[in-house]
Amino acid sequence: MFTFSKEKLTTLGAFITTEEIKQQPELWDETFTLYEQRREEIEAFLEKIADKHERIRVIFTGAGTSAYVGDTVTPYLKGKVDEHKWEFSSIPTTTLVSNPYEFFKADFPTLLVSFARSGNSPESVAAVELAEQLVTNLYQLTITCAIGGELARRAKGDENNLLLLMPERANDQGFAMTGSYSCMTLTALLVFDSLALEEKMEIVQAIRRMGESVIHREQDIQHMIDRDFDRIIYLGSGSLEGLSKEAQLKILELTAGKIVTAYDSPLGFRHGPKSFVNEKTVAFVFVSNHPYSRQYDLDMLNELKHDEIADYICAIEVKGQTNYDGHTFAFDGDGQSIPDAYLAVPYVMVGQTISLLASIKVGNTPDTPSPTGTVNRVVKGVIIHRYE
Repeated sequence: MFTFSKEKLTTLGAFITTEEIKQQPELWDETFTLYEQRREEIEAFLEKIADKHERIRVIFTGAGTSAYVGDTVTPYLKGKVDEHKWEFSSIPTTTLVSNPYEFFKADFPTLLVSFARSGNSPESVAAVELAEQLVTNLYQLTITCAIGGELARRAKGDENNLLLLMPERANDQGFAMTGSYSCMTLTALLVFDSLALEEKMEIVQAIRRMGESVIHREQDIQHMIDRDFDRIIYLGSGSLEGLSKEAQLKILELTAGKIVTAYDSPLGFRHGPKSFVNEKTVAFVFVSNHPYSRQYDLDMLNELKHDEIADYICAIEVKGQTNYDGHTFAFDGDGQSIPDAYLAVPYVMVGQTISLLASIKVGNTPDTPSPTGTVNRVVKGVIIHRYE
């Protein structure tokens, strides 16, 4: 797909999605440049909040893929900040809007970090409005891909709301979020991680090389998709569990449910969800770079292999001191030191490519995968009820 002409991809209904997956490594460089240009402003904004309050609740929020951005970065960032000062959590807008009284506290200073591709989803706007209604000391960080979206519009002129726009091409025009997910994930990590700027630059350079290698190895992924299967499971620990949610959603979206999907953590998978596995199952495990967590990932891979039930089992990993001895999609070992949350950025390109090829396999058009039109690029049909 990555080598097909525009005409052929257009015939397949896949030109937009294919190009948007392929361009991501370039966008990560642009994302880093945007962060570097505004780093002092970002740090001053966060310092201003820290100076005013003893403790701040940080809520990462979004809907669907945008919510999974928060799920991906939160486990890692909780270990990188002083949680006596900053309390991090990831709560979807779809949860905040239906149950605001359980999460927004008037007397708890809150930084609401909104992730959004368009910034026009009803729940995204409503979550902001509810936070403004219920929280006395509210600050906002709006990370969005659309300069003309409602969230971006609301942020302008508000000194307590810092707007961070993603590269223009990250505003995916296809149905599925691809570059928007990876760029917003990377931005959140760059903003809140305590690593030095030079270390962050080195990580971005490394994950760009990893992403480019996915493009060049499309045929390896095609061989997986050519198998006889009708369900896919993604497993991952910590930040990679958040990634697993996003990877399974891409399959669900781009095949319009023609391939059954699931996700879990390797340890959680044994507690019932393992019943999902049958002889037409393909199982992928996103393997952690952390030596402790990696043991559990490899244990699950070996267990699935020894069960001899799943049609295909594959580790998506960076080559390390210990590796899975079965099927792998492996990156070179120079990425061994990359934290898992950053690793999710190139890893997701593997999942996106799997979804793209699977969509073609089942006869779908990736750019417009919902044949009934009941699922839309920007959610419709949501009634926002007044909260008293």
